[in-house]
Amino acid sequence: MRLLLARHGQSLWNQLRKFQGANDIGLSDLGRTQAAALGSVLRSGYRVTAAYVSPMQRALDTAEIALNGTGIPAVPIPDLRELSLGEWEGCTVDEVRAREGNPYLAWVRSPLDCPPPGGEPLPDVCARVLQVIDRIAVNHRNGEDVLVVAHGGVISVYLCHLLGISFNSLWRMRIDNCSLTIARPPRLVSVNDTAHLPPMPPTKWFEVSEAAGAPAGVPPSTRVVRVDPTAERETKTSRVTASVVEGGTPAGAPAASDTERAP
Repeated sequence: MRLLLARHGQSLWNQLRKFQGANDIGLSDLGRTQAAALGSVLRSGYRVTAAYVSPMQRALDTAEIALNGTGIPAVPIPDLRELSLGEWEGCTVDEVRAREGNPYLAWVRSPLDCPPPGGEPLPDVCARVLQVIDRIAVNHRNGEDVLVVAHGGVISVYLCHLLGISFNSLWRMRIDNCSLTIARPPRLVSVNDTAHLPPMPPTKWFEVSEAAGAPAGVPPSTRVVRVDPTAERETKTSRVTASVVEGGTPAGAPAASDTERAP
């Protein structure tokens, strides 16, 4: 099975820089445009035979737009829902940052150790997501391309599992709206492919570089990462490849913008 992990398009709360988590928020106009672009690359570069989706509206709408005309049904799975951010949901980044002690910065640095009050524990998120992926894998043993439309938090948690790294590294991996991340479990093939997406105005969600102690101006992650250099490339569209998971822009790749995201 080749797993095509797509984050939903920009939501109305992404646009307003609000933490949404378990809130069921729909897509913005840009999010719908991104979903259509995702659909174009799926039809031109992949052979999707099945699709599974978070039941949250922003993911359902993304899948519906992306799969339009393909005849492939999007199967909702409750355990693909976004992680809950507890008391922070409905707040903007600036509002959380302004609280005593700047809990936002502590969360960016160590989301496992410094979760939002009342938020869903990351190990619990990982457990439910792994159960879903295992069930999907049982039904697709013949190397099919399987689309999963979910959320930034869910995809990042799964990547931490595949890479064998701490959940405290969660926000050092960038998963843009309607990006594609590809895995052949247990291998991770590529991360955050956005070559198919239209340009969008830069916004900054996470102060990852500053939070992690990296020099100012260093991008927190690359746009496209090929983690498994031995994996075959079966797409028809060109991709930027690199051999790093995070850090500076790889040779030959366009510079990453400072666009970031929150669940």
